[in-house]
Amino acid sequence: MEPRLSHRVADAVATVVIGHPARRNAMTPDMWRALPPLLASLADDPRVGVLVLTGEGGTFCTGADISSMRGSAAESRDLAVLAEDALAAFPKPTLAAVRGHCVGGGAQLAAACDLRFAEEGALFGVTPAKLGIVYPASATRRLVSLVGPATAKWLLFSGELIGTERALRTGFVDEVLPAGELGKRVEEFTRVLVSRSRLTQVAAKEFADGRAGREAYWAEVERGSGDTAEGVAAFLERRAPRFGWVG
Repeated sequence: MEPRLSHRVADAVATVVIGHPARRNAMTPDMWRALPPLLASLADDPRVGVLVLTGEGGTFCTGADISSMRGSAAESRDLAVLAEDALAAFPKPTLAAVRGHCVGGGAQLAAACDLRFAEEGALFGVTPAKLGIVYPASATRRLVSLVGPATAKWLLFSGELIGTERALRTGFVDEVLPAGELGKRVEEFTRVLVSRSRLTQVAAKEFADGRAGREAYWAEVERGSGDTAEGVAAFLERRAPRFGWVG
């Protein structure tokens, strides 16, 4: 099968699948290039409330497909940074569902998601030191904010892989699921997310990511959205809210 990114939208959840099983879902240059416009189209789709990124089969992503590189390492790194930045900037909640290896550029993509759920036995690694590549500054800062400077340095200096126990303890992943239960848990949790106020989520993501000067904007949006009135009414009437703001 040709390497590609596929996607589907169902029940307000967009699922993007990294598909390159011959290379353990390594990303080719064309796949890196395809990710930002795909994310932009899904961000603009009012049906989409949550995005899930995963890999085909039993592997998440093993990074860049070195065999497909025709340009310099810097060119490949730049493509990965553009894709990572587009994923980090996705305005709605994002979740990486990880099975198997999540290494190099795969770890870069997972770290750019808001949340990471992993199946037991998954392995994580940041491996530029094995190739003599300077890891991008933006990806390094994101990794530090996620796991702290000591663990980030351990991962970057050594290029060694860690398992789900250490990944959970250091904050690289948020939940670890037994084999065979990751899909069910992701479906369950995304159902919770899409039932909540998208207004709250989008504003909270901006604030958590450090975007400043938007308090007045979101206060105005909140006043005109009707979500607060609906949330209060649903609470008092003991029913599920029907939030209407879609962005």
